[in-house]
Amino acid sequence: MEGMEDQEELLNLSLAIVTDSNGDMKRKRKRSRADVSNPLMNTYEGCSEGKILRLLQMREQMLKLDHKRKGGVEENGKGLHLIHLLLIAATALDENNVGSALENLTELYQSVSLSGDSVQRVVAYFADGLAARLLGKKSPFYDMIMKEPTCEEEFLAFTDLYRVSPYYQFAHFTANQEILEAYEKEEENNNSSLHVIDFDVSYGFQWPSLIQSLSEKASSGNRISLRITGLGRSIEELQETESRLVSFAKGFRNLVFEFQGLLRGSKLINLRKKKNETVAVNLVFHLNTLKDSLKISDTLKSVHSLNPSIVVLVEQEGSRSPRNFLSRFMESLHYFAAMFDSLDDCLPLESSERLSIEKNHLGRDIKSMLNCDNDDANCPRYDKMETWKGRMESHGFAGIKLSSKSLIQAKLLLKIRTHYCPLQFDGDFCGGFKVFERDDGKAISLGWQDRYLITASAWHSCA
Repeated sequence: MEGMEDQEELLNLSLAIVTDSNGDMKRKRKRSRADVSNPLMNTYEGCSEGKILRLLQMREQMLKLDHKRKGGVEENGKGLHLIHLLLIAATALDENNVGSALENLTELYQSVSLSGDSVQRVVAYFADGLAARLLGKKSPFYDMIMKEPTCEEEFLAFTDLYRVSPYYQFAHFTANQEILEAYEKEEENNNSSLHVIDFDVSYGFQWPSLIQSLSEKASSGNRISLRITGLGRSIEELQETESRLVSFAKGFRNLVFEFQGLLRGSKLINLRKKKNETVAVNLVFHLNTLKDSLKISDTLKSVHSLNPSIVVLVEQEGSRSPRNFLSRFMESLHYFAAMFDSLDDCLPLESSERLSIEKNHLGRDIKSMLNCDNDDANCPRYDKMETWKGRMESHGFAGIKLSSKSLIQAKLLLKIRTHYCPLQFDGDFCGGFKVFERDDGKAISLGWQDRYLITASAWHSCA
């Protein structure tokens, strides 16, 4: 990407500039509740069918074009121009100015590529999200643009991102390190038993490294018992998770492993527990999937009732404060621009894995985010660290200072994953992945350049 000055400008273009570009755009009266599902229906119906057809044709052409014919768009500041067009289109859409939105989206589709540089790619998916929002859910073309990946495609994209980027590994390794140290603190009294309650087991990718670490502590005369209670989205997911983890654990004879699967939403009332076992609750990328504050509160009350030795919380860093579509759009653009840029540090431009990750994981999330409203039950919530901290404290939890081993481990992980620049901690700009120690050592964040991506923290129940 371009220099830091250009990048700052690119990601911080003010909406005032966009408004100026549209001249006499005026804020129309608030839409009625009946219009929320298709906020542009009235203006869309009055729009030229030819313009909509041309938009769809340009999108189809964009999908077919070879990246060699479209590369290098960032030269001479054109990356900034794409962002500028995108902001104009988003503002026009928010103002119900369908003609302007169509015009700018059509122009964007002629200048972006899913196989181009990071700016081209992220703008392409944002353009798709805006186009789908413009057309509305009743349009036959909405489902074409918003087409969901198959379960197999989604799983493959997740595993690709897990393998090539430190994003998920940072979350899992940091959480596991804190769980391991909580177990060690109680080792004299816990009968060598650890019980992890994972609120979103997600095929169990997190747990092989913990199994291996516990096995290294155990001996033939002092076997360690690890029980994982995992909550999943389906019976099939839980069965596959159990099969994978049981098979892996068989290779460690000094470890007794058990897995209990529960469907998400199940009441945690009949958990099998051993006397004095160390109980750890794993909230990794879970609370953001709960659709309202009441469900988050109920979950935290349920966790507190378990009286765990430790609760690990990892969430995507964001801001739930966006009050309207435009502010949510800008927040999402900042975040996903960093994610797409970071993938260039992990994979070559021509990589099929990168395309899979962006199309079936990140791109899906972009389009979903732009097509929900703040009161939409399907809209995920991404809050700042300070917001999650306030929630945890108000539900009877106190923060734990993270161990130096967690920081060292994060440093080693990023050293492996950072290709073009040595790792930097807190402050010195590097142009790649960074680790930030926050909240007086009670949280650490993985960042890309100066943007926080995810934040990990540990908690215990107050008396």
